[in-house]
Amino acid sequence: MVKPIEDVRAISRIAYGFIASKALFVALDLDLFGHLHGGARSLEILAKATAVSPQRLRTLLTSLVSVGLVTRAEDSYANAPASDKYLVRGSPAYFGEYYRFQINRQLYPALTCLDAGLAGNDAGLMFGGEEGLMADSRQAESFSRAQHAGSSGPALLLARGFDLSGRRRLLDVAGGTGAFSIALCQRNPELTAVILDFPNVVALASSFIAESGLSGRITTIGANALSVEWPGNQDIVLLSYLLSAVPEGDIDQLLVKGLASLAPGGLLIIHDFMLDDDQLGPDLAAHWFLLNLALNTTGISFSAAELSKRLALAGFTKVSARDHIHDITKLVIAEKALG
Repeated sequence: MVKPIEDVRAISRIAYGFIASKALFVALDLDLFGHLHGGARSLEILAKATAVSPQRLRTLLTSLVSVGLVTRAEDSYANAPASDKYLVRGSPAYFGEYYRFQINRQLYPALTCLDAGLAGNDAGLMFGGEEGLMADSRQAESFSRAQHAGSSGPALLLARGFDLSGRRRLLDVAGGTGAFSIALCQRNPELTAVILDFPNVVALASSFIAESGLSGRITTIGANALSVEWPGNQDIVLLSYLLSAVPEGDIDQLLVKGLASLAPGGLLIIHDFMLDDDQLGPDLAAHWFLLNLALNTTGISFSAAELSKRLALAGFTKVSARDHIHDITKLVIAEKALG
């Protein structure tokens, strides 16, 4: 349980938190963490590499040091361990494009419309809401490329930690650029997948699928998942980051469509932001649900326990839940009865 705040300085840290976010985004745009990769660098070397004057760059570096993204020893700066692993372009675990593009250029500005979201004012939302964001081909491409970077880690974690032996057909609903389908097919040689998402998105997915060498095993359907019939006889239906992005009234419809799409004994896997069952957090998941209100005024926050009740009412059996990305997302798994 989070301890209630007792000091005004703690309130100030929350109020000023957006500044640290922007410091991270600017540093990524400058490839500052890349310039620090491989060892400490002096301010003068970094100023030349980034084309930022030393006095201004020192201000940025001090902000990064204060939140632990960068360290300083005497007159030299170095990456923190996590920064060196996740924020250096070209590194295997690089996560920066997700922060640079989706968070910085789309979701960060969308938060300025949170007042409209809370008021239920759809006309006041940036991009006209999430569907409008995905209808714009340029915005959809930027969002999807960034989401691919952000989903690759969770997808690999799911592929490594979930036994899909004997299951051959996967329907990845709102599967984006295919990060989850690609990871699961790479891990399970007998698995084939179909990605169902908006036309602007699956057009981009095809290039990622081709790069992975899986064009023969992963196909796409370009459509709104709510308005098209889903392929049947599936062994697995995956809903990743979907239920948190749709109006509350669509959640039960998606669960029913998932049940109809599955073969007897098939699995529905839901991966999404979820609150703890006591509704007291965690903070990162709670913040994500709040952010979604700036894109979708009819969305809701939910816990694994709440989804489990909806799944039972939809006709699923053997519902279970577990953590996936600590403090952010969970998995809820449900089975279609054999009889």
